Amino acid sequence: MTAQFRFPRFFVTSPSPCPYLPGKQERKVFTELTGANASELNDALGKIGFRRSQGVAYRPSCGDCSACISVRVVTQEFAPNASQRKVLKRHSDLEVTAAQPWSTDEQYQLLRQYLAARHPDGGMAGMDEIDFADMVEQTPVNTFVIEYREPSVNGMPGRLVGACLTDQQGDGLSMIYSFFAAQDETRVGLGNFIIMDHILRAGAAGLPYVYLGYWIQGSSRMEYKTKFRPIERLGPDGWHRFDPEQGAQPTPPPAIRISQLA
Repeated sequence: MTAQFRFPRFFVTSPSPCPYLPGKQERKVFTELTGANASELNDALGKIGFRRSQGVAYRPSCGDCSACISVRVVTQEFAPNASQRKVLKRHSDLEVTAAQPWSTDEQYQLLRQYLAARHPDGGMAGMDEIDFADMVEQTPVNTFVIEYREPSVNGMPGRLVGACLTDQQGDGLSMIYSFFAAQDETRVGLGNFIIMDHILRAGAAGLPYVYLGYWIQGSSRMEYKTKFRPIERLGPDGWHRFDPEQGAQPTPPPAIRISQLA
């Protein structure tokens, strides 16, 4: 006898200033990821545009805007272009390990440097050690911290230059949050390398997608996400490939249906 499926309860946040589009208000719909079926629920919600943050799955639900578009890379067909191949070669010396979701001071210090360089006024700028530990360790799903280190010397681990909090879902990898040595001139393009490393590793493991979160057309902060092709976007009728350079009108995500989650 199987356990009865319990449809999750969804909630909506109060409107707040949008961090990406001036003059807009953002609102999110979210649900808790709890219980024995948390991973299955997270997988199902990921297919319809939700993202995970600690024990919560959320997606935008703004009243007058649908600019945030979920995107994912098709791993099996990804072929790096000339500039991307240079980035792969430049950082090919890095040692990559997948660690259990346990925060370290080394990771936190790298995060602080990254935020100071790239997002000094962002919502995470005030994150302390406890906040960081919560972000990494509070996960009800299969999560890893992927670390990128310079070569070890005499058996001692090399310098940590990048990290990514990553969920392994049923159909791919979901990059929750990555950070890296953004001011290191010897590590130019490291953020792009981390994405490509995820794509290539997912493809080698037979996982068809890498989920990159939300993309907003015209937002310079989001432009990097569409440089990895082929890429798919989520619309009301599901996932479809698209060419960002030909334009992509914002469309609302698909409605939540019980049949998608059961």
